[in-house]
Amino acid sequence: MDLSYLEQLIKIFETSTLTDLEIDEEGSRVTLGRAKEPASPMFAMPPMGYQMPQTQHPAMGAEGGAHHAEPAAPTAKTHEVKSPIVGTFYRAPAPDADPYVQMGQHVESGTTLCIIEAMKLMNEIESDAAGKIVKILVENGSPVEYGQPLFVLEV
Repeated sequence: MDLSYLEQLIKIFETSTLTDLEIDEEGSRVTLGRAKEPASPMFAMPPMGYQMPQTQHPAMGAEGGAHHAEPAAPTAKTHEVKSPIVGTFYRAPAPDADPYVQMGQHVESGTTLCIIEAMKLMNEIESDAAGKIVKILVENGSPVEYGQPLFVLEV
Protein backbone atom coordinates (compact mmCIF):
# COMPACT_ATOMS: atom_id res chain seq x y z
CA MET A 1 0.00 0.00 0.00
CA ASP A 2 1.57 3.26 -1.02
CA LEU A 3 2.02 6.22 1.32
CA SER A 4 -0.05 8.73 -0.69
CA TYR A 5 -3.01 6.30 -0.69
CA LEU A 6 -2.67 5.94 3.10
CA GLU A 7 -2.52 9.75 3.54
CA GLN A 8 -5.72 10.11 1.48
CA LEU A 9 -7.46 7.50 3.65
CA ILE A 10 -6.47 9.37 6.80
CA LYS A 11 -7.71 12.73 5.43
CA ILE A 12 -11.04 11.22 4.41
CA PHE A 13 -11.38 9.51 7.80
CA GLU A 14 -10.60 12.75 9.68
CA THR A 15 -13.33 14.66 7.85
CA SER A 16 -15.93 11.91 8.22
CA THR A 17 -18.10 11.00 11.20
CA LEU A 18 -16.84 7.42 11.24
CA THR A 19 -15.47 6.17 14.54
CA ASP A 20 -13.63 3.12 13.13
CA LEU A 21 -12.35 2.10 9.70
CA GLU A 22 -10.56 -1.10 8.75
CA ILE A 23 -9.19 -1.83 5.27
CA ASP A 24 -7.61 -5.13 4.26
CA GLU A 25 -6.09 -4.81 0.79
CA GLU A 26 -3.39 -6.77 -1.03
CA GLY A 27 -2.07 -8.36 2.15
CA SER A 28 -1.87 -5.01 4.00
CA ARG A 29 -4.23 -4.05 6.77
CA VAL A 30 -4.99 -0.51 7.96
CA THR A 31 -7.14 0.15 11.01
CA LEU A 32 -8.15 3.70 11.94
CA GLY A 33 -10.14 4.66 15.02
CA ARG A 34 -11.07 7.78 16.92
CA ALA A 35 -10.37 8.26 20.58
CA LYS A 36 -13.59 7.94 22.51
CA GLU A 37 -14.83 11.17 24.10
CA PRO A 38 -14.12 10.89 27.81
CA ALA A 39 -17.08 11.07 30.13
CA SER A 40 -17.38 14.31 32.05
CA PRO A 41 -14.81 14.22 34.82
CA MET A 42 -16.31 13.99 38.29
CA PHE A 43 -14.11 16.75 39.66
CA ALA A 44 -13.44 19.08 36.75
CA MET A 45 -11.77 22.39 37.42
CA PRO A 46 -14.04 25.32 36.59
CA PRO A 47 -12.97 27.66 33.79
CA MET A 48 -10.65 30.53 34.70
CA GLY A 49 -12.52 33.49 36.16
CA TYR A 50 -15.47 31.36 37.31
CA GLN A 51 -16.56 31.99 40.88
CA MET A 52 -17.77 28.89 42.73
CA PRO A 53 -20.87 29.45 44.86
CA GLN A 54 -20.12 29.50 48.57
CA THR A 55 -21.67 26.77 50.70
CA GLN A 56 -22.03 26.30 54.40
CA HIS A 57 -19.90 23.64 55.98
CA PRO A 58 -21.16 21.15 58.59
CA ALA A 59 -19.97 21.46 62.18
CA MET A 60 -16.59 19.89 62.75
CA GLY A 61 -15.86 17.25 65.34
CA ALA A 62 -13.07 17.33 67.89
CA GLU A 63 -11.05 14.87 65.78
CA GLY A 64 -10.66 17.40 62.95
CA GLY A 65 -9.68 20.12 65.38
CA ALA A 66 -11.90 22.72 63.73
CA HIS A 67 -13.64 25.03 66.16
CA HIS A 68 -16.04 26.95 63.93
CA ALA A 69 -17.83 25.39 61.00
CA GLU A 70 -19.08 28.33 58.95
CA PRO A 71 -16.86 30.77 57.08
CA ALA A 72 -16.64 34.15 58.68
CA ALA A 73 -18.10 37.05 56.82
CA PRO A 74 -15.05 38.69 55.26
CA THR A 75 -14.13 41.92 57.01
CA ALA A 76 -11.23 44.31 56.72
CA LYS A 77 -9.42 42.37 59.48
CA THR A 78 -9.90 38.79 58.28
CA HIS A 79 -8.72 36.83 55.26
CA GLU A 80 -9.95 33.45 54.02
CA VAL A 81 -7.42 30.97 52.65
CA LYS A 82 -9.29 29.03 49.97
CA SER A 83 -8.63 25.70 48.32
CA PRO A 84 -6.96 26.09 44.93
CA ILE A 85 -7.94 22.53 43.93
CA VAL A 86 -10.44 19.73 44.51
CA GLY A 87 -9.21 16.94 46.76
CA THR A 88 -8.94 15.62 50.31
CA PHE A 89 -7.87 17.98 53.12
CA TYR A 90 -5.19 16.88 55.60
CA ARG A 91 -3.90 19.04 58.47
CA ALA A 92 -0.65 17.06 58.91
CA PRO A 93 1.97 15.54 56.59
CA ALA A 94 1.32 12.04 58.03
CA PRO A 95 -1.38 10.43 60.19
CA ASP A 96 0.93 10.29 63.23
CA ALA A 97 2.50 13.74 62.71
CA ASP A 98 1.55 17.02 64.36
CA PRO A 99 -0.66 19.38 62.31
CA TYR A 100 1.10 22.03 60.26
CA VAL A 101 -0.69 24.83 62.15
CA GLN A 102 -2.89 25.30 65.24
CA MET A 103 -5.66 27.72 66.21
CA GLY A 104 -4.20 31.03 67.39
CA GLN A 105 -0.87 30.45 65.66
CA HIS A 106 0.65 33.37 63.73
CA VAL A 107 1.65 32.45 60.16
CA GLU A 108 3.56 34.32 57.50
CA SER A 109 2.76 34.39 53.80
CA GLY A 110 4.17 31.17 52.34
CA THR A 111 3.75 29.10 55.53
CA THR A 112 2.44 25.59 54.77
CA LEU A 113 -1.03 25.27 56.31
CA CYS A 114 -2.20 21.86 55.12
CA ILE A 115 -2.06 19.27 52.35
CA ILE A 116 -4.71 18.59 49.74
CA GLU A 117 -4.45 15.20 48.11
CA ALA A 118 -5.58 15.19 44.50
CA MET A 119 -5.12 12.20 42.21
CA LYS A 120 -2.63 10.58 44.61
CA LEU A 121 -0.49 13.74 44.67
CA MET A 122 0.07 15.58 47.95
CA ASN A 123 -0.17 19.34 47.33
CA GLU A 124 1.09 21.60 50.12
CA ILE A 125 -1.20 24.60 50.53
CA GLU A 126 0.56 27.74 51.68
CA SER A 127 -0.85 30.83 53.29
CA ASP A 128 -1.28 33.72 50.89
CA ALA A 129 -1.31 36.28 53.71
CA ALA A 130 0.28 36.85 57.10
CA GLY A 131 -1.91 36.70 60.21
CA LYS A 132 -3.23 34.70 63.14
CA ILE A 133 -5.33 31.59 62.49
CA VAL A 134 -8.75 32.27 64.02
CA LYS A 135 -10.78 29.50 62.35
CA ILE A 136 -10.09 26.12 60.77
CA LEU A 137 -13.13 25.44 58.59
CA VAL A 138 -12.48 21.88 57.37
CA GLU A 139 -12.25 18.59 59.23
CA ASN A 140 -9.16 16.44 58.69
CA GLY A 141 -9.75 13.88 55.92
CA SER A 142 -12.72 15.74 54.44
CA PRO A 143 -13.20 16.36 50.72
CA VAL A 144 -12.83 19.99 49.63
CA GLU A 145 -13.97 21.82 46.52
CA TYR A 146 -12.21 24.41 44.40
CA GLY A 147 -12.55 27.83 46.06
CA GLN A 148 -13.82 26.42 49.38
CA PRO A 149 -12.58 28.39 52.41
CA LEU A 150 -10.15 26.36 54.53
CA PHE A 151 -8.82 28.80 57.13
CA VAL A 152 -9.70 32.28 58.38
CA LEU A 153 -6.78 34.52 59.30
CA GLU A 154 -6.94 37.69 61.35
CA VAL A 155 -4.63 40.00 59.44
